Amino acid sequence: MKEIDVHDANSNAVPYVENEHLPNEKWKGGGAEALLKMEKDASVSVKYHSNFGSHDDLLLLEVDDKLLSEFLNNRITIRGQPNDEAVLCTPSTTYALKFVGTSNSVFLIPAGEHNSLNNDVASNNELAEARSVVSVLKVASGVMELVPIAPKLDKLKFLLKERLYTLEEDDEMDMESDTHNRGLYSFQDLRDLIQASDNELIAGLESLSALEINGFWRILDKSITNDVLTMILRNAIIHEWQISALKEYEVLPMLESDGYPLKIVIHCLNTHGNKSESSENGLLWSLDEKKLCLHFAKQILTSKKMKLENFMTKWKSNLPTEMNTDLTILEGEVLCEKIGMETWIRSFSVSSLPSSPQERFATLFKERPKWEWKDLHPYIRDLKVPGVSSEGLLIKYTRKTQPTEDSEPVFSAR
Repeated sequence: MKEIDVHDANSNAVPYVENEHLPNEKWKGGGAEALLKMEKDASVSVKYHSNFGSHDDLLLLEVDDKLLSEFLNNRITIRGQPNDEAVLCTPSTTYALKFVGTSNSVFLIPAGEHNSLNNDVASNNELAEARSVVSVLKVASGVMELVPIAPKLDKLKFLLKERLYTLEEDDEMDMESDTHNRGLYSFQDLRDLIQASDNELIAGLESLSALEINGFWRILDKSITNDVLTMILRNAIIHEWQISALKEYEVLPMLESDGYPLKIVIHCLNTHGNKSESSENGLLWSLDEKKLCLHFAKQILTSKKMKLENFMTKWKSNLPTEMNTDLTILEGEVLCEKIGMETWIRSFSVSSLPSSPQERFATLFKERPKWEWKDLHPYIRDLKVPGVSSEGLLIKYTRKTQPTEDSEPVFSAR
C-alpha cells in the first residue's frame, strides 16, 4: 500500500480521537500519538487505514482556545428539533454551525493501536516501524465553523402563551396528569425545544415576566397582573401607603386575604418594582413609575385605536395623581397617526415582533411603508446580531431618504 511522507506532502494530518482503552493496554505505536509526539523537522509516513472511507458521521469542528475549554469540560450542547438547523450552545452563547470547504486535503488519523502485550515482546525494529507509520481513516473536504448568533426565542413566547396562568386553575387537580400538564413546560422541556444557551433562555424568561409554578414556567394572564396592581394602588390610598416604600409585611397579608397567592403578589411586585431592606420595617418595595404607567396604558389599548385625548384622560384616571403620564414612556409600545384634525393612538408592541432582523423589518414595513427615525428606533434597538451594528442592519434592510440636511430622515424597505 502506498505511503506518503507527511513532512513532504501538501496535506494536513489531524489526530481526531483519543482512544479509551483498558488499564493494561499499552501503545504499540503509530496513529495520532505519532503526530503528537513528532519532533521538529521530523517526518512520518501515512497509509490508508483498513477502514478508510467517507465516514459521514465524522466531522471536523474548528474552535478557538476559549471554546475548547467548554468542550473539554462538557459544557456544550447541540440543540434543535429534527426540522431545525442545529445550533451549538455553551452556557452563555448560541452558535450556528457552518461548513467551510478547504482547498487542502485534511487527513483524519485515529489513535494508535493498543494491545495487552508488553512492548518488550516486540522487537525494537517492529516498534520503530509501527511508530513511524500512521493510518488515515478519512480525508475531510472541510471543517465546521462556529458563528455566534442571536438566540432563537420567538418559539419561547409561542410555547408559554399556549396556556396562560389563571387563578381559576383547580389547585386540587392532579398535577401529574398528562392531560392537566398539556401545554406546560419545565425548564428542561424548554432547553430541549428552544435554540438558545441556558443564560439566554433565562434572560428570555425574564423578559416575558415568566414565573415557575409547580415546576412549570408560566406567563400570568394579564387580568391577574392588572388586578394585583390595582388592589395595591387602592389599598395604598385607603391605608395611606407610600408606593415608593411599600412594607411587605403589610402588603402581602392584605392581598392574600383578597384571594391572591403570595407567590403571585411577590412576582407582580418584582416585575413592576424594586425591593430594598429597612432595618425598621423589613422588606420594602418601591413601585416603578414607568413600568406601572406602561402596564395601565397597555391595558387601556387592548383592542381598537382611540383618540389620543380620550386615551390620555383614561390613562391618568387609572394612576396616582403624582405619576407622570408622558407619551415617551410608551415608545415601542404604541403608534400615533394623524387622521384629519385628530390624533389617534393604538397598541403596537415591540414584544410582539419577530426577533429575526429580516422578519422584523418585513413586519415593520408591512405596518408602515415609511418610518421616521424617532418612530423606527424603538422597534429595532433590541435587535442583537453578533458582529453587526445597528447601522449595519439599517444599511442592509432599509433605504434612507433625507430631502434636506435639516429634515428628519425617512426609512423605507430596501
